[in-house]
Formats: sequence, structure tokens, C-alpha cells
Amino acid sequence: MLFTHRAEAGERLADALRHLKGEDPVVLGLPRGGVPVAYRVARALGAPLDVVVVRKLGVPHHRELGFGAIGEGGVRVVSEDIVRVSRLGPQDIASVEHAEAAELARQAARFRGDRPRVPLDGRTVIVVDDGIATGATAAAACEVVRAQGAARVVLAVPVAPPDAVARLGSAADEVVCLATPHAFRAVGEWYQDFSQTPDEEVVFLLARAAADPAGRPPVRAVEVEVDAGGTVLVGDLALPEGAGAVVVFAHGSGSGRRSPRNRSVAADLNRAGLATLLLDLLTPDEEGDRANVFDIETLARRLAGATAWLRRREFLPAGWFGASTGAAAALWAAGETGADIGAVVSRGGRPDLAGERLAVVRAPTLLIVGGRDSTVLDLNRRAQRELRCENRLEIVPGATHLFEEPGALDEVARLAGDWFTRHLVPQ
Repeated sequence: MLFTHRAEAGERLADALRHLKGEDPVVLGLPRGGVPVAYRVARALGAPLDVVVVRKLGVPHHRELGFGAIGEGGVRVVSEDIVRVSRLGPQDIASVEHAEAAELARQAARFRGDRPRVPLDGRTVIVVDDGIATGATAAAACEVVRAQGAARVVLAVPVAPPDAVARLGSAADEVVCLATPHAFRAVGEWYQDFSQTPDEEVVFLLARAAADPAGRPPVRAVEVEVDAGGTVLVGDLALPEGAGAVVVFAHGSGSGRRSPRNRSVAADLNRAGLATLLLDLLTPDEEGDRANVFDIETLARRLAGATAWLRRREFLPAGWFGASTGAAAALWAAGETGADIGAVVSRGGRPDLAGERLAVVRAPTLLIVGGRDSTVLDLNRRAQRELRCENRLEIVPGATHLFEEPGALDEVARLAGDWFTRHLVPQ
């Protein structure tokens, strides 16, 4: 598998598209599966997000063969060669167009609601899908976007067969594809989770993107080497201009720094004006031994050391965001005598593993658990009874352990952002 799910694919695709950030692009997702990928790209580039609704015009007796495509705004692209070879008359063409235009209008209204289409005139437009098989729909989308006024069209996908990428070079000004495996049969076989994207998720992500406040602070992102109490750890430090506090992410394995979930939450915190430091509390050699993941005392010591290093560098109030055993490490460290930490947030964590330390934690603590993560929810309820500091347990309805359901991770980010802002940023 190349990708865990569409969100991770979007994060990785965004890294490959950062050279376009200075062009003030518009990002368009092909519904449905392309929208979760496009959402991550748009967030990383600080670009507006919309859908490109395209309907292929199929030859009546051979629907797979397209003689053209239509898009919003009355855009119509027709191949006269295919019309001639297929012997299509005006009535045939009009009948197909009428049916597809009705479906196009229905989809556009369903996905976008009453929001206007993002104008493309003179803009660089990035068309994003979750992958390409034949490339017919992607090619039609590029043609439609160009007809809608785009000055430059970039097609971006995580995975596609090499021959399709070669063909699409004539439809787009630039094609960005992360992987072109020769043994290609279907897009879904390159994802661990390629479950169908429901309409509701598309609607939610578009609305979420549209609601993002304008004028977000610019963020300076750097890779740093952190002295975590004698152990050097590599981290990703993101510093929004004028940040009022910093949040250090704690995770018990090497997935912490690269986790698409942590990176998504961190990006939301950056938009709220909070700096973030993502790092792995274990070295690559150490994480191979599963026992190290549960060495809470060592993880806590390194978290405290990394935070001390960061404070010497940035002079900002600090909070901790912990997932899994990282949450236990954060609470263990917060229970140390003289611990100077402003707030702790646990996402689907194991605070129970902090044991007797829970009773001496003084930092305000927020526990976030998915409503369908029953075992971890029970462990968090037990841990909450041991806490003597200001604390709250928030349950995200319908969410499982990884918060992969539509809107679940965004709710985690909202809750965490509110908690950290309230307790870390001077009012």
C-alpha cells in the first residue's frame, strides 16, 4: 500500500505542490473521492477549495466512450471526431446533454449549497483527484476548468498508471503524480482504506473550507533537532506570526511526527495562532521494540526535556497534546514537582497509564475520546476520577479510535484549540 487513506495522500500531495503556493492558486476536487485529498492540499497551500463538477457525455450505444463533457457555467467541450465516427446526430447529442446537465446541476447544488462557484478567471487552478485509472474524467475536468477561464491548469493526483500520466500531459500545463506504478490495476489497491466517500463528507469539507477565516497568520515551518534531556530528536516546528503559545505533540511511537491526524490538528492550531512542535519521542532504533512505547517514564522525561529546549528558544507558554501512550507521558510529566506546563489535551489517549501521577497533575486537562471507542472511553472515565486539577471529558459522537469519520478530527482540533487558547494565551 502506498497510502493509508485519502487524508494522508492529501498531506503528501500538498508537500509536492508547495512550489505553487506563491501563485495564489485555487484548488478544485473531483467529487467524491478527490475532495478529501483536495481539502488537505488547499489547507496546506492556504488556497480556496471548491469542486469541479464535470459530466462526461457518453455515446448512447457505448457509454464508456465519451464524445465530450460539460461543466458549470454552460461550459461544453465536444470532440467532433468522435461525434463523426460514432455517427451521432443533433438529436442524439441534445438528448445526452439534457440528461447530464440535469445531473450536473443536482450535484453542484448538493455539494456547494447556496455558495457561489469560486471564480477561476486568470488563476492557477489545481485539479485534484484521489487517483487516475484511464484519465478520461481528469482530462475532461482540465478542459472544463480551462474553458472557465483558468490561466494555468495543474492536475495533481497521488497515484496513476504511467501511460495515463503521459496522455494527460496534453490536457494540463503540469501534472503532479506521487507514484506511477507499472503493475497498476485499480486506484483502490494502492490505499489501505479506500472506502467510498459519501456526499455528506464532501458537503462538510467544502463548508469547512469556506468557513476558514480570512487573513490567517503566515506560518514559518522548520525542521529542528531537539535536545530532549540528552537525547537528540528530530521535530517539525511551525511558528505562526505573533504566536501566543506553543503546543508540543507527544506520541509514544515514531508515527507521531508524520501522523496525518497529528499534522491535521497541528495545522488547525497554527491557523488559530498557536505554534506547534511535532516530534517522535523515540528514536527509529528504539521504536522497533514495542516495550519502549509503554515506557511512560522515559517518554515523559523526553517530553519535558524537549519542552525545556523549546522554551529556551521561543519564550512561549507551552501546552502538551498527547495521543495514545503520549497522553500518559504528558500527564506523568505534568505531575512532576515544579512542572511548568499550561494545559494538557489527550486525543484517544491512555491517561490511565500515568497511574498515581494523575492525582498530582495541576495543569488543566482535557480528555477527548470517540463515542464508539468504548474501551478507551471507559479507561478515560476512570482516569478522570483520579484527576484533581481542572479537567473535562469530551466525547465526539460517532467517532472511533482514530477519529476517521467525517468531521471527527476537525471537532478534535476545535476542542483542543479552544482549550489551549483559553489556558495558554493571555487574554
